[in-house]
Amino acid sequence: MSNMPSMTTFDTGALFLQSVPFARTLGVSFDSVESGTAVARLADRPDLHNHVGGPHAGVVFSLAESASGAAMLSLFGDTLDRATPLATVGRVAYKKLALGDLTAEAVVRAEREAVLAELAARQRPEFTVEVTVRNAEGATVAEVTVEWTLRPNR
Repeated sequence: MSNMPSMTTFDTGALFLQSVPFARTLGVSFDSVESGTAVARLADRPDLHNHVGGPHAGVVFSLAESASGAAMLSLFGDTLDRATPLATVGRVAYKKLALGDLTAEAVVRAEREAVLAELAARQRPEFTVEVTVRNAEGATVAEVTVEWTLRPNR
């Protein structure tokens, strides 16, 4: 990924799915990925259900974490030649039983310039991505926060 094209000439969602086989295994797709935001989608599948008939909690979190990763890449994908993005903390609040198709809307809560300045100083910037997971009716089923860092490459 170090020979990554300009941020305006590639599909961040496709890059994410190429880089993260588990997201492909789950069937995650992206409706949109823009500057600091991403909307990921997961179709309802019985093989992903839990004992109460909805997607397993780990599936819901994985969809949210995938959306957070794509949103992060949309802002910082051009740093992959000098830093490795790592999710360091994930927090999830399940609000109601998730049934049916799900969407996850992620938003990076950081200023690109500030993060890049820390990275240029060989520091390890940390930032938050907030994600809301909704069912097909638009009801919030989970709220997720993922803390990310860009670890400078050696």
